[in-house]
Amino acid sequence: MEWLQTFDLIKKKFTILEIELSLFSPKQNIMHLLTLDWVIIGLFFILTMVIGLLVTKKAGSNSAEYFLGGRSMPWWLLGVSMVATTFSADTPNLVTDIVRNNGVSGNWAWWAFLLTGMLTVFVYAKLWRRSGITTDLEFYELRYSGSEARFLRGFRAIYLGVFFNVMIMATVMLAGIKIGGILLGLSAVKTVLIVSIVTVIYSSFGGFKGVIYTDFFQFTLAMVGMVWACIYIVNMPEIGGLDALLSNPAVQPKLSFFPDMNNMEVLVPLLIVPIAVQWWSVWYPGAEPGGGGYIAQRMLSAKDEKNAVMATLFFNVAHYALRPWPWILIALASIVVFPNVSDISVKFPNIDPSFVKDDLAFSAMLSYLPSGLLGLVIAALIAALMSTISTHLNWGSSYIVNDFYQRFLKPEASEKELVKIGRLSTVLLMFFAALFSLMLSSALEAFEILLSIGAGTGLLFILRWFWWRINAVSEIVAMVFSFILALFMKFGVGDSLQSHEKLVISVFLTTIAWILATLLSKPTEENVLINFYKLIRPHGMGWKPIIKAGSSKGVIDHKDTSTGRLSTEILMMFIGCIGVYALLFGMGYILYGQMTHALLAISVAVLTALLMKTLWNKISW
Repeated sequence: MEWLQTFDLIKKKFTILEIELSLFSPKQNIMHLLTLDWVIIGLFFILTMVIGLLVTKKAGSNSAEYFLGGRSMPWWLLGVSMVATTFSADTPNLVTDIVRNNGVSGNWAWWAFLLTGMLTVFVYAKLWRRSGITTDLEFYELRYSGSEARFLRGFRAIYLGVFFNVMIMATVMLAGIKIGGILLGLSAVKTVLIVSIVTVIYSSFGGFKGVIYTDFFQFTLAMVGMVWACIYIVNMPEIGGLDALLSNPAVQPKLSFFPDMNNMEVLVPLLIVPIAVQWWSVWYPGAEPGGGGYIAQRMLSAKDEKNAVMATLFFNVAHYALRPWPWILIALASIVVFPNVSDISVKFPNIDPSFVKDDLAFSAMLSYLPSGLLGLVIAALIAALMSTISTHLNWGSSYIVNDFYQRFLKPEASEKELVKIGRLSTVLLMFFAALFSLMLSSALEAFEILLSIGAGTGLLFILRWFWWRINAVSEIVAMVFSFILALFMKFGVGDSLQSHEKLVISVFLTTIAWILATLLSKPTEENVLINFYKLIRPHGMGWKPIIKAGSSKGVIDHKDTSTGRLSTEILMMFIGCIGVYALLFGMGYILYGQMTHALLAISVAVLTALLMKTLWNKISW
């Protein structure tokens, strides 16, 4: 059995979306929306537009307001926005596929990323906020020196902000095309036009605050819709209620939280490799090692370090412990209604049976929803889609404006001009993403390669804050080497190795390559390192030569080296992981009706929360 590692899961998710798009046409639309459903959907679009436009005037005052909300955002808004962004419209399909094939325990393929999430919470969130930068790419010239640092910043601004970002949004847009085609009877072009116009209006005019405020509304709607749909589906006559679902012979083998400990062919790829290797070595949206991307953008926009930490903590608790269960229960219910994928063909006779996949079971279950609830769920799925796209628009635009246009083309640009370029780039990004989504099938293989490029670079992203010797050459070598390995594993190795074996080999070779490059290349300029240490105040263990040099120059003093205790932060990371996993399993045990286990798990979650509160003040702010 191949391991469901990150980019394999993402590839499968995008592939099934393309299949669904090709198989469901307006004429085959199985949903019957009534006036009430259309009213709910229409109100959703209107409210989204109003919320985004309300902050237009303030958002356009300067670039800090437009891209970071004036660095004044509270933790709860930022935390909800993080969760909303990672709730893509097609995420339930992915979870359904995992549960139907590997049971609840198959979710360790993404549950393992809680480790890097908690590392970001207690170690990196405050460091990002201290930097005072606008985007995470600005970090390169703050931490490194020379033409290599400038190249890294400029290249990744275009690569990540434009090409990679457009591909991500285009694949997410396929979810919107699926929703429009299956549930609303709209053509792909009409769906793209509607979603693009609404999203780009509130994203371009409202800026970061428009994105954050609409995220809050959209996530609330999305969760209400999913929970309500879950309750209705579980209580359908075909299911017979929660007790009947969990006692069903077809469902019971799928309920365990952990893979079979006696079956190494399953245990290694589904649990051991994700926990031992994947979390610190693989790039994953929302769980980048050391923080990054739109998560870093939200940490940078927090009004202080504590709010940055609290926002990221809330995100990890909600993302891993609370949000998955409605999807999991719907997936389990689909096993009862559609025991085999061929049963989906019976429900949807117009579908070519050779294309029927387990992912389709989630969409199939929605066909049982009544009017009103169906409209709410459709609006919830659209909300999840638009939340993800709006975040990527603002994030990608910030790279184009801050890390390319202002840095390399027009350093003297006024704040008004920067906001104007930000809005223009938002529109253009949406245009190209929409256009690309209509012809994505021709580029899916290339996108898979792009996703695999970062495998093995994670340890560098974690250590670059704490080891002075890492430089821009280290990152360039890691980037190039992982790219070459990604191509080799795809076209050279092929299927001769399993996915988890490819991952371990890639991580090992890439890590060796960038460490050797670090030791053999010229260090970053001393003054840059001194200034970085004084500003960020990372833990001094890996910075002793820089601390000594800065102290001798009278630049670094005692207060700069009083940075708290890394050991306490690492301890809080592991305590936080234990607490979130305990809450995740506690919620599951409550649903399973195993109250003794639930009480034990919830007690562990409460005790870890109390312990973290005790240790909280020992973190240096």
